[in-house]
Amino acid sequence: MLPTFTQFAATLDDFVPLLLHGVWITLQLALLSLLLGLVFGLLGAGAKLSGCRAWRFCAQLYTTLIRGVPDLLLMLLIFYGAQTGLSRLTQELGWAYIEIDPFSAGVLTLGFIYGAYFTETFRGALLAVPRGQFQAAKALGMTFSQAFVHVIFPQMMRFALPGLGNNWMVLLKATALVSIIGLADLIKVAQVAGKSSQQVLAFLLMAASVYLLLSSVSSLALRWLARRYCGGVQESSR
Repeated sequence: MLPTFTQFAATLDDFVPLLLHGVWITLQLALLSLLLGLVFGLLGAGAKLSGCRAWRFCAQLYTTLIRGVPDLLLMLLIFYGAQTGLSRLTQELGWAYIEIDPFSAGVLTLGFIYGAYFTETFRGALLAVPRGQFQAAKALGMTFSQAFVHVIFPQMMRFALPGLGNNWMVLLKATALVSIIGLADLIKVAQVAGKSSQQVLAFLLMAASVYLLLSSVSSLALRWLARRYCGGVQESSR
């Protein structure tokens, strides 16, 4: 028999702190993974566009392998593989056992995975920026870093934002994968609360509503970023 709204509300009061903690863990995981993924993406895009064949090969291998293997399998391989390798290393060196915590493993894994997708996004965006922009910045006496920050990056973001926005939405939902390695994220605590109260469906629907809310807020933030980086272009095209 399905629980009434009153019964679910009464049960929910007992699990509010646990659920809020799960939401907070999910947000931290998503944002830190995004930052790490952006770093991997910029480095990967730079490697793919570099004049060094070895760098291009490594970047191509990285994106091909990551995009060709399911995220769930990568999560398990990286978490358990890294833990096994670290355990053997500490045993060989005679060090104390070191355990990788699920949160750090989740951030590193998701950042590494989605860095491959960001690599392709940034690569396409950099190719869309006219090469003359960088040459003009150099002619004005800017260093490479100054030219990238003040000239190339704002124009690149205009082309990269649609792809980055889509990848962010997928990354936000992919945080649910960390529940399989023991991290108490939103999905994990919703499952625990549902099993404890025998209202699994109600708590999972509530978790889905939270993800929908986070996605809606993300859409508003992405629209604001699009207006910021594309405002001048939109005004000039009128």
